[in-house]
Amino acid sequence: MIQIRDLHKHFGDLHVLKGINLDVNKGEVLSVIGSSGSGKSTLLYCLNNLEQIQQGSVHVDGINVHAKGTDVNKLRQKLGMVFQQWNSFPHLTVLENVSLAPRIVKGKSKGEAIAMAEKQLKHVGLGDKLKHYPNSLSGGQQQRLAIARALAMEPEYMLFDEATSALDPEKVGEVLDTMRLLAEEGMTMICVTHEMGFAKEVSDRVAHFHQGIMEEIGPPEQIFGAPQSEHTRKFLANVR
Repeated sequence: MIQIRDLHKHFGDLHVLKGINLDVNKGEVLSVIGSSGSGKSTLLYCLNNLEQIQQGSVHVDGINVHAKGTDVNKLRQKLGMVFQQWNSFPHLTVLENVSLAPRIVKGKSKGEAIAMAEKQLKHVGLGDKLKHYPNSLSGGQQQRLAIARALAMEPEYMLFDEATSALDPEKVGEVLDTMRLLAEEGMTMICVTHEMGFAKEVSDRVAHFHQGIMEEIGPPEQIFGAPQSEHTRKFLANVR
């Protein structure tokens, strides 16, 4: 379970997150929507301790993410993260990209790491690309490679930071299909996304962020069908 309490984040004088309170349960898919600059991606970075916080607390399975004694590398094994840019190693094959972290971080043998990498690449539909290099893949395939790389660490949670925003429109669907598959398999996911159809279809809950505040949170039918907040109504009217 992820628990966020009174979370505040500043970048200098800019107050990016203003007292966020949020619980995410095991097996839940939460989509986070909102305008650019509303704090959505910053929330994920604070959750993964990629950004420090100024006030409040973040707990993942009872671990205080920002406590001084927390083993951040061990914590991040629980939290798979997929960024807007896929950031693969261009000099390594697809298989080598995915098997690297299980060997180095988790201490898997070469055989174990390769078996895990093959399993996850097949899982995301790249089982026929093992010996290819990333620059020979399409954008959608490179993002699925990034998902496989995160899954190879056997995380308990997956964090997606606008995973389709850097893709050509015709490649978005294949990445969303992979994310749908993970949701169907019961993976706990927090998805920062501009894809309203995906959020409506796949999410257990949807949270709308506005200027650093979680303006509204609820099931998709409430957020998209009968939003309570005027800011949420205006945002959805604009994106539609």
